[in-house]
Amino acid sequence: MGPAEFLTGKGIDVRPHPHIGLATVTYLMKGRIHHRDSLGTDQWIEPGAVNWMMAGQGITHSERMDGTMLQKPHSLFGLQTWVALPKDREDDAAAFSHTGAEALPFLEGEGKTVRLILGDAWGERSPVTLPSEMIYADAALEAGASLPMPDNHEDLGAYVLAGSVTVAGETYEAGRMLVFRPGDRITLKAGAQGARVMVLGGATPDGPRYIWWNFVASSRERIAAAKEAWRAGDWAHGRFRLPPNDDAEFIPAPDR
Repeated sequence: MGPAEFLTGKGIDVRPHPHIGLATVTYLMKGRIHHRDSLGTDQWIEPGAVNWMMAGQGITHSERMDGTMLQKPHSLFGLQTWVALPKDREDDAAAFSHTGAEALPFLEGEGKTVRLILGDAWGERSPVTLPSEMIYADAALEAGASLPMPDNHEDLGAYVLAGSVTVAGETYEAGRMLVFRPGDRITLKAGAQGARVMVLGGATPDGPRYIWWNFVASSRERIAAAKEAWRAGDWAHGRFRLPPNDDAEFIPAPDR
C-alpha cells in the first residue's frame, strides 16, 4: 500500500468484503487505517503496530481512511500479507488481535534496526499468538550494514521495500521478493542508499492452497461454498455477517 500521498478529503476506502482460510497481517510504515470487522472490532492501526485477523471459516472487514484524518493531506505506506492457515485451523472461528508497536520486540545496533512483528528470531519472540511457526520482521539497514537471516525457520524469504540489498554477490532493488533454499545460511547487505526489508518465513505449508478473490483454502470445494454463501447475502443468518458499525454497503463477489 503506497508509498502514497493523499490530498485533503482523499484516501483509501475499501468496503466490507469477506475472507476464509487465511490470516491477514496489516503493518504500516506511514499513515493510519480504520479497521472494522464482523466480530465488532473497531480499531485504528498506526505505524509499527500490527493487526492480526484470522479469518478461519469466515470474516468480513473494511479498511478505510475517514474522520478527522481527511481534513488535511496525509501519507500511507504499508503492507498487508496473507498467511495460509494450517488445514486443521481452516474452520476455526474468526479472531482479531491488535498489538501496539511498544509491545513488539525492537532490536538495534550495528547500523540496523529490526522490529519483530510475528514469531521468533534473533533470540526474541513477538507476543502475537499464532496458529503455526513463522517469522515476520521489519528491518531498516544503513548503507553497508549486514543482517544475518534467522536460522530457526525452514522456509525464509525477504521482500525489499526500499533501497537495495546484496546476497551472494547479486544486488536486488526495491520491489524484489527473494526466496531462499532451506538450510542456506544467508546474510543481507544493504547498498549505498541503505535498505528497508521485510523478513518472512516459517514452517513449510502442509499442502497446496487455492486462491479465488479474497478466499484461500486447501480445496476448491471450500472456496465454492464460501462463494455461494457471500453471494446469498444472508447477513442475519448466513455464514457471513457485515461489520455492525459499517454495514451500509459491501463489495460484491466477482462474476468468475
